[in-house]
Amino acid sequence: MNSLPLFHRIAGTRVVVVGDGEAAEAKRRLVERAGATCCTEAEAHHARLAFVALDDAREAAAAVARLKARGLLVNATDRPELCDFTVPSVLDREPVLVAVGTGGASAGLAKHVRLRLEALLPPSLGRLARALHAGRDRLRARFPDGGDRRRALDAALARGGPLDPMAESSSAQVEAWLDGAEIPAEAACMEIVLHSDDPDDLTLREARWLGQADTIVHDPGVPVAILDRARADAVRRPAGEPLPMGGQTVVLRRAKAAG
Repeated sequence: MNSLPLFHRIAGTRVVVVGDGEAAEAKRRLVERAGATCCTEAEAHHARLAFVALDDAREAAAAVARLKARGLLVNATDRPELCDFTVPSVLDREPVLVAVGTGGASAGLAKHVRLRLEALLPPSLGRLARALHAGRDRLRARFPDGGDRRRALDAALARGGPLDPMAESSSAQVEAWLDGAEIPAEAACMEIVLHSDDPDDLTLREARWLGQADTIVHDPGVPVAILDRARADAVRRPAGEPLPMGGQTVVLRRAKAAG
C-alpha cells in the first residue's frame, strides 16, 4: 500500500483550482459537491488543498511547485508524479462513501471497479447508516458493555442478519432491532427476465438481486457470464424444481422469442 486513504472534510473551506477546460471544470464540480468553495491561486492563503489541471507540462509543474511552497497539498491532473494525493472514483451512498483508487495508475480502472460496486450496493445503504447514527444512544443503553455492543452489531449487520447492509429493508428494521424485537429472516423471490446474454444489460436492481441471492433458479441456456454475477456460494437449481422456502431466491427466465 503506497497511499493512506483518507476522507478529508472540506465543507465550508476554500480549495484552489488552477486551469480551464473540462478537467478543471470536473474538479470544480467535485469540490463544490463536497461543500467547499473554489478559489484562484491568488487566494491560496485561504486554502489547504489545490488541484492543478493544465495541459502544458512545464506550466503544471511550476504551478504545483508554487502551491506546495505555500504549504498546500496538491493534485495535478494526469501527473501522478507531482501529486501529494490522488482523487478516487467515488460511490456515493451518503453518508456512506466508497472510494476506489489506483494511486494514479489508471483512473479508468478505478471507474469500472466503482461501477461494478454501484450495481451491488443498494441505495438504502445511506438510510441504514443514518438510522444507526440516530440510534447510537439507544444502542449504548441496550448494550452498555463495549464488547457486547460490538458483537451484537456485527451479528445484526452480517449476511442474512436483521440489518444486513445488502437488504433494502434493513434501514426500516433498526428501530425494532434497538427495541430488542425478534426480526424474522426475510424471505423473498424475485424474477428476472433476460432479453440479452450480456450481463452488462442487467439493471442495477437486477444485479443487486443476483449479488445477494441465496438460491438461483434458472432456465436452461442462461449464460455462465450472467450466473457468475451471483454470489459464489449461492445454490443453483434448474427451473422446474420446487422453490426453497426461505432466504432470497432469484429466478432467471429467458425472454420468449417473438412470434
